[in-house]
Amino acid sequence: MHEVTNKTHWHEPAGGRKAGFGEFGRPKTPYDVFMESEGIPIFRGLGCRRAQDLPMQPWKRMGGRGTYVQLYGTETKWGCYVVEVPGAGALNPEKHMYEEIFLVLEGRGTTEVWLDNDSKRHVFEWQQGSMFSIPMNANHRIVNASSSPAILLAGTTAPNVLNMINNVEAVFNNPFRFTDRFSGADDFYKYKDDVEPDPVRGLAMRRTNFIPDVINCDLPLDNRRSPGWRRVEPFMTNNQFYFWIGQHENGRYSKAHAHTSAAVLICLKGKGYTYSWPERDGVTPWKDGKTENIKRVDYEFGGMVTAAPGGARWYHQHFGASKDPLRLTAWFGPFNPGREPGPPGEKHTDYTGRDIPEGGTAIPYWMEDPYIRKEYEEKLVKEGVESRMRPEYYDKNYKGPLPTE
Repeated sequence: MHEVTNKTHWHEPAGGRKAGFGEFGRPKTPYDVFMESEGIPIFRGLGCRRAQDLPMQPWKRMGGRGTYVQLYGTETKWGCYVVEVPGAGALNPEKHMYEEIFLVLEGRGTTEVWLDNDSKRHVFEWQQGSMFSIPMNANHRIVNASSSPAILLAGTTAPNVLNMINNVEAVFNNPFRFTDRFSGADDFYKYKDDVEPDPVRGLAMRRTNFIPDVINCDLPLDNRRSPGWRRVEPFMTNNQFYFWIGQHENGRYSKAHAHTSAAVLICLKGKGYTYSWPERDGVTPWKDGKTENIKRVDYEFGGMVTAAPGGARWYHQHFGASKDPLRLTAWFGPFNPGREPGPPGEKHTDYTGRDIPEGGTAIPYWMEDPYIRKEYEEKLVKEGVESRMRPEYYDKNYKGPLPTE
């Protein structure tokens, strides 16, 4: 190839050689370029102990300080950022053609939401632990009610939209009104605690656009990840952005299970750690001497960890290591379970909720690497926490339901 009038000329390969470079650097997406143009840091990695401690810089567009977060495996899947609202101040009003959910990490305040040409603004209050959703292309303004800064963590579908249309103006200055996602009802942002089965997997789902306190809200019993595991899927503003809230009892830990990238877990209560390793390294990587690919992230409230850092399927296993239960929220963006490739109506298995002998990817406790149990028991002793991992959990021949007391 050679330069001709500022253009690169392409030559066919000679003889039996192959075309192209063979190796190349992964190119930046339109969303990557957009993040860089914002002038704030971009945090990339496996996770962090506390997202509220990530370095932030002044953010002209938003009117506060912030940092983008792109954990490994979420590239092109969904977007994330941390934003600080100045004390006794507010962020700039904005609207955009992508979905957005917020988790309040610190502070208290109010949010105003309205559509173009509306005289009425919906206003609701939030505090640490509140979660809410901004309807697609609705105007919104976040106001700090205290003299100290407030910090919010946001998840968005901005990469999906920007990478598709590659036009920033169309995303932030579009007149379309999504009246199917935002009604004028006075109770639009009133918490609703009714539970119904989600239409895909039949798991507990709650239709609500606002949760005042995800740290302490009620969670229905689920039992799939660990004995006594509780879980619910909030469904907000008719979003495609999928997430759930779950909790392991103190003194217990999750079964390892494998799936592809997209999920990021955020700690809401307690503290703990997560191990991840490629599925190809098997169910006992410590025992088999395949520890070079094992990743670990420790976290507490506000901490984040990517479940599958990228490339094929990864096992990941979550451990609560405090006197409080380990409560987590997992954000997937629009890549919720059941969206894997395949024709509509094709029979699909909820493989992460089934043990390996049942055709799933969850490693039963009796099959897991012995290192897991040994290290966990030692960690609980150091933390002064009683283990609630019963001997029956590790008994291959035990056939009854796992004890939850």
